[in-house]
Amino acid sequence: MQGSRGTRNTGFSGGANVQEFQTFYQENLGRIYRYVYSKVGNREEAEDLTSQIFMKAVRGADTERGAQSMQKWLFQVARTTIADYWRAHYRIATNSLEELLDSGWEGPAEDGPLAMTGKPEDKVRSILQALPEHYREVLTCRFLLNLSVRDTAIRMSLTEANVKVLQFRALKSASKLEHVVTEAI
Repeated sequence: MQGSRGTRNTGFSGGANVQEFQTFYQENLGRIYRYVYSKVGNREEAEDLTSQIFMKAVRGADTERGAQSMQKWLFQVARTTIADYWRAHYRIATNSLEELLDSGWEGPAEDGPLAMTGKPEDKVRSILQALPEHYREVLTCRFLLNLSVRDTAIRMSLTEANVKVLQFRALKSASKLEHVVTEAI
């Protein structure tokens, strides 16, 4: 609890603490760098992340902890910093349809390879009919009836995790069928 800490020393500041931090840094730099490098596989990124980790350590370290406890805490800081790095790395930029239209996008090209022949409703109906019943039901519940994962699970007498897996597999199967159905229409 935050309030129960009282006036505990956090962060390395003052002359004695600077010396303590230098010692702490020298003892842990190699371990932290190797750990980070093993997780990111890139020297420059590992160096940057290692410096971020030690910057966080300067600000937030509880200097009253023992050396073992400090090292465990430092590795926890490293784990969360690496998780944040990968989260940011894999974050996919998404644009709303309005933003795309405002920026001048005119929609899909009608004469391109992805141009649809026939009505979209017919294409969806054909894809759904080509799927096994349980895939058809999960996609109907989730996308046509707009049911939540929980409501779909209740309706289908499945667990929520099972619905998510089934939905993933159904979408994967539907994407494979899309080309077959497009050619048939």
